[in-house]
Amino acid sequence: MKILVTRAWPKATEDRLTNAGLGDVTLRHPDTPMSHDEWMDAAKTYDVIMPTVSDKIPAEFYPAAKGKVKIFANYGVGFNHIDIDAAAANDITVTNTPDVLTDCTADLAMGLLLAAARRIGEGERETRAGGWEGWRPTHMIGKKVSGATLGIIGFGRIGQAMARRAHNGFGMRVVFQDAWEVPEDIKAANGNAEQLPSMVDVAAEADFLSLHCPGGADTFKMINAIIFGAMKPGAILVNSARGDVVDEDALFEALDSGKLAAAGLDVYHNEPALDPRFLKYENIVLAPHLGSATDGTREAMGFRAIDNLEAFLKGDTPGDLVTPK
Repeated sequence: MKILVTRAWPKATEDRLTNAGLGDVTLRHPDTPMSHDEWMDAAKTYDVIMPTVSDKIPAEFYPAAKGKVKIFANYGVGFNHIDIDAAAANDITVTNTPDVLTDCTADLAMGLLLAAARRIGEGERETRAGGWEGWRPTHMIGKKVSGATLGIIGFGRIGQAMARRAHNGFGMRVVFQDAWEVPEDIKAANGNAEQLPSMVDVAAEADFLSLHCPGGADTFKMINAIIFGAMKPGAILVNSARGDVVDEDALFEALDSGKLAAAGLDVYHNEPALDPRFLKYENIVLAPHLGSATDGTREAMGFRAIDNLEAFLKGDTPGDLVTPK
């Protein structure tokens, strides 16, 4: 059994994997993205591949891997970097790692909201550059968070965790949109959140709009000019979900027009190849996909991926099966 880990993991998780007796483990060091040729070689070489969100898997990989690669034991909850239909068609099982990164991702989203609202990034840059001239009543005026309305798009684990932080910590009213009708007890337990019929309705109510939906074809650029147009003047966008959920051209237009006061972003189209237009906006907080980046969480993600792999290799159903269902 040959196992490939596509990117470097925390040492504790790599140690557990290599000592688990599951097979011949390849740990890729240095920690760089795999090339097209490396992916095509992997299709014929490995029985197990443990990818991450940063992997760019060629379409040609899937048919080439049929009969050899048995499972993608994904490191991460998001799996829009994997063509799920192609994996299923070529007999590749896919698992992911939900739950373990919920709190840290919600913490990061709340941090982005606060940083954007209170202009923390702008203030730090001014201070470091020696431009701070002292306290004055009109300096770096931001947006009050406590008591404001938070709109959430996607009310799954992370969206609910964000709602609790906003309501319990800052007394915020929470409204949300989700593809499914959320039971009343779940709403009550998560900030007494109110489910509204559409994203437009949520955008119109929100002082802050925070995205917690999956990426992929169904949500591609769904935060577009229509949604930005529905938002209150001076609202703030937070995205810790997936970059392709937001139409970046529409985002820039909303910032240029003043419709949006600011944004706090952790994810982008084609990351890490950031659109250079982002760099001109002092009122955007730019983070390099740090949602789950704490020591305990990144280790837990690896352990969860290994748990799924161990179950699969024993012939059991992995706990976090994505496909086949």
